[in-house]
Amino acid sequence: MNLPNKLTMLRMILIIPFVIILLTNCIGDYSSLVALAIFCIASLTDLLDGKIARKYNLVTNFGKFMDPLADKVLVSAAMICLVEIKPEVMPAWAVIIILAREFIISGFRLVASDAGIVIAASMWGKCKTVSQMVMVILMLANIPWGPMEIIVKIVMYIAVALTVISLVDYIMKNKAVIADK
Repeated sequence: MNLPNKLTMLRMILIIPFVIILLTNCIGDYSSLVALAIFCIASLTDLLDGKIARKYNLVTNFGKFMDPLADKVLVSAAMICLVEIKPEVMPAWAVIIILAREFIISGFRLVASDAGIVIAASMWGKCKTVSQMVMVILMLANIPWGPMEIIVKIVMYIAVALTVISLVDYIMKNKAVIADK
């Protein structure tokens, strides 16, 4: 297993302690801070694995499958936890929109794969992932500064908008995949 794939697996593994620490408060007053640190480390592995894979030509089928899956599971787990512990910050409707997009695109990619077509990540999809990770980091950080509440809401709306834009972009660019012949 090459380094980018190991980083992807590390991201998947880090989801477990992240969720446990965030939901159980098992470290007491430091639980939120430790969960935030774990999420940040996991998010950084996403940046690193892709750069290393492309730079050293270490792109694998495993990486093509697991890297986006790891991103989706990490962000989804964080948002679902936030709905439970901070529903005033992470509304369920936003999570539903984001998760629905992920299911739709995953199904879309599956249909494309059956037709021998690989749908690569687009610029909109990458922006969507970054915006969602920034949103989660800001929500977890819980910075006690008056304007931060507004900033977090704006970032959440941007993340939701980029989620919808990326969905439309994928479908428009690849509509032939689902067109009946």
